[in-house]
Amino acid sequence: MAFVGLFEVFLAVICFFILHSFAKNNNKNGFPKNFPLVGMLPGLLLNVHRTHDFCTQILERSQCTFLIKGPWFASMDILLTTDSTNIHYIMSSNFSNFPKGPGFNQIFDVLGDGIFNSDSDSWKNQRKVALALINHQSFHQFLLKTSWNKVETGMIPILENVSKQSISVDLQDLFQRFTFDSTCIMITGYDPGCLSVEFPQVLFSRALEDVEESIFYRHVVPESLWKLQRWLGIGEEKKMKRAKKILDQTIVGYIQRKREELSQEIGLNKQVESEGEDLLTSYMNEDKVKANGLTCNDKFLRDTILNFIIAGRDTTGSALTWFFWLVSKNPKVETRIREELESIIPNGKSGKWWEFDIQKLHKLAYLHGAICEALRLYPPVPFQHKAPVKPDILPSGHRVVPSTKIMFSLYALGRMKSVWGEDCLEFKPERWISDKGGIKREPSYKFLSFNAGPRTCLGKEVAFTQIKIVAATILHNYNVVQVVEDDTTNGPNVSVILQMKHPLMVRVSKRWSE
Repeated sequence: MAFVGLFEVFLAVICFFILHSFAKNNNKNGFPKNFPLVGMLPGLLLNVHRTHDFCTQILERSQCTFLIKGPWFASMDILLTTDSTNIHYIMSSNFSNFPKGPGFNQIFDVLGDGIFNSDSDSWKNQRKVALALINHQSFHQFLLKTSWNKVETGMIPILENVSKQSISVDLQDLFQRFTFDSTCIMITGYDPGCLSVEFPQVLFSRALEDVEESIFYRHVVPESLWKLQRWLGIGEEKKMKRAKKILDQTIVGYIQRKREELSQEIGLNKQVESEGEDLLTSYMNEDKVKANGLTCNDKFLRDTILNFIIAGRDTTGSALTWFFWLVSKNPKVETRIREELESIIPNGKSGKWWEFDIQKLHKLAYLHGAICEALRLYPPVPFQHKAPVKPDILPSGHRVVPSTKIMFSLYALGRMKSVWGEDCLEFKPERWISDKGGIKREPSYKFLSFNAGPRTCLGKEVAFTQIKIVAATILHNYNVVQVVEDDTTNGPNVSVILQMKHPLMVRVSKRWSE
């Protein structure tokens, strides 16, 4: 099997270089050229550095659906779509025929049997328990306590420090550290201490980044190639193996510590009532876990913890980064957000440092619209993929079979004129405000940042809560100015999480005197 895989790799590489000169003609009509043997792989590889914009270009010219032909030997044919009717059909009306499937499980095998990798009864049972725990008052209390504490003891000291010293800071790094720490605390109850003035390097955080990079690599090369690398222990698969070991060791340590703490049961109920409860504690104490046929052993807890940390860590950090980047490029938007924030500050307190009440923040239509606009243009998870269980015909007329990989480009979806209008590339929070001045809701198959249908994101309200707390605190209390004004080259990085290619360097100054 290894020899066959090596032959496939050799053939792909040779064809790639032979066809390199021909590939220059691929984009005359905006579509990658379909070559013998290797299909459209050369054009895709030549544009891998700009994958998201390349997909947008293809979909805009193909009326939102396009079949990417892969090498004949690699089973890499992908139906790329942003057609809203296709999305609604796959994610909602015919949901049962489009599970994650074995292909997804292989690529994301690091997630184990967790909720994001599972299908059928396993997924239903896990989601039912997770939904009950996340919506519980004790977790909501813990969410607010954790988020505000991290802002006050972690983020503000850093902003104060860089402000006093008149030095720049990378907002992307700052937000990733904030969401990493707060997510770990909310899920496990333990603080990895990533967010501090010293900006320490945390192995667990670095391992998560390596895993995400390796997962993206698995999306763009033939399956035989990355499996060969895994067998040989080289390249991206070597990095994945090393990162997985760090993740497993860290999470097992959290589980063991939590079991020891809970076995003592000293003042536990009193503490939960006053401060709330992290998810790991809830899973270990919750009878619903067993009632739904789930075995709360170390393997289940490991998979659950890792699934939730990956889901919550980089996604919220990515959303915050793009939000501040867009706001900084649109001063009128920044002014309107500040005016809206001022409107909920009591008389006599305006023009001073203020910590906002989350319930009042949730009612601010313009702030909510600005966040949704950032998520529309720069969705933290830029693509999703599915595969049908049995042959089907999509609303667009395309026939799909079990071997067909269907991929949604969320990044391209936000840039489709047929979906969002001629002004789809503009950052306009107003498009999320109703005629009566309230928050306007868009269909999930049009705004897919939090998924759609039965798999709608469990952490949607958690994400909005954290983003609004951070956005309101910084925008009201600080001036944030980008160090590099011409940042046109700072587009999205090539990864499973839509992060910026380069650091978002800014200077921060206080808006209010002591």
